[in-house]
Amino acid sequence: MTDNPLSSPSLLPVLERIASALERMSPSGVSPLDFSTGATAFVWHTEPDRLEPVESVNAVDYDLLQGIDHQRQTLLQNTERFAGGFPANNALLWGARGTGKSSIVKAVHDKINREQSPKTLYLVEIHREDIPSLPRLLAILKKADKRFILFCDDLSFDAHDDSYKSLKAVLEGGVEGRPGNVLFYATSNRRHLMPRDMIENEMSTAIHAGEAVEENVSLSDRFGLWIGFHNCDQNTYIAMITGYLEHFDFPDFSQEELETIIADAKEWSVTRGSRSGRVAWQFIQNLAGEHRVHLSGVNPS
Repeated sequence: MTDNPLSSPSLLPVLERIASALERMSPSGVSPLDFSTGATAFVWHTEPDRLEPVESVNAVDYDLLQGIDHQRQTLLQNTERFAGGFPANNALLWGARGTGKSSIVKAVHDKINREQSPKTLYLVEIHREDIPSLPRLLAILKKADKRFILFCDDLSFDAHDDSYKSLKAVLEGGVEGRPGNVLFYATSNRRHLMPRDMIENEMSTAIHAGEAVEENVSLSDRFGLWIGFHNCDQNTYIAMITGYLEHFDFPDFSQEELETIIADAKEWSVTRGSRSGRVAWQFIQNLAGEHRVHLSGVNPS
């Protein structure tokens, strides 16, 4: 009877090296969240999976968010309930670019942690391209005795992208569903997260057009809160400008100087073709540079 060649003593060191190499190549488990750093925000990365602490969140002061009083109050109330351990809804913040959708999420998180529940509410950002890894991320978060806002900025889906199906399952439809200590907030320029031509294309090619539309639109239905954002009127835009002037350490402008600044701000919005919080902030940055004023580093978006 022939001996098994794999049992040869000369092969054992080779097999051990192969086994060690395979072990190094295999993905290791993600370490539990480390809250000792004091960070209240993390960014989720893949390849390898890891949660990177954010030392300083780029958040604008809640009270500086002008022209979106109803939106910010709605999201604040929903988030306060969640932070207090009560039922709350996933939220979809949709609408025009630069109107404060992502800023309001970070501002609400900052306000609650500073004024109400210090270091009990955590913000975890996940990038759009990492949505398929959501189940792995949720498996980590549900083990932590904390409450998390899972935040995806600029969420949308295009043709031939079926990762939205995994998001639907995570939000409500799956067997396990969303952990009770996790809430999902997303921003998008699209109310239904998909372009109109994608929905119309599926209507034209599906056997049952109505069912195709229902499949796509039902994703946004998983969000209990729809909060719309729109370009502001001129009075609101000017209120943003004056609010920034009062908040930051600008010189005490004379009435004539202030009128000139307001006129320049109006012209600034005309050259950009819109009035929004982002446009107002860009004007303030330009003005601060002219007057050598240091801003606090916030970057509304």
